Amino acid sequence: MTKRRKLHTHRSFVMLGRGMLLKSPEWKSLSPAAKLAYIYLKAKYNGSNNGGIRLYYSELKGVKGVSSSTTISNALRELEKKEWIRRTMLGGLYRHFNEFELTGKYDDHLR
Repeated sequence: MTKRRKLHTHRSFVMLGRGMLLKSPEWKSLSPAAKLAYIYLKAKYNGSNNGGIRLYYSELKGVKGVSSSTTISNALRELEKKEWIRRTMLGGLYRHFNEFELTGKYDDHLR
């Protein structure tokens, strides 16, 4: 009989530094919807796709606190205005997808 080896699987996670969460006035000034949108955007970052991160509204629609398209749009606009993210491709209903870049301005892990 042969033994099967267990594949080592790594759990994926989103790294949010304590300094940013606990001490950053910039993080504290974000609306709850913007914080959720940022976490979802950062979860889609794989280390090499910055500038090409796609976040579909449908991915956030079921999340409590970010249920409407208007709320999602306002949250992404807020993140852009406060320079947490940058939109690299403007999409729309029947056009291209929206693509984003995490600026790393307030997040040490992206610099």
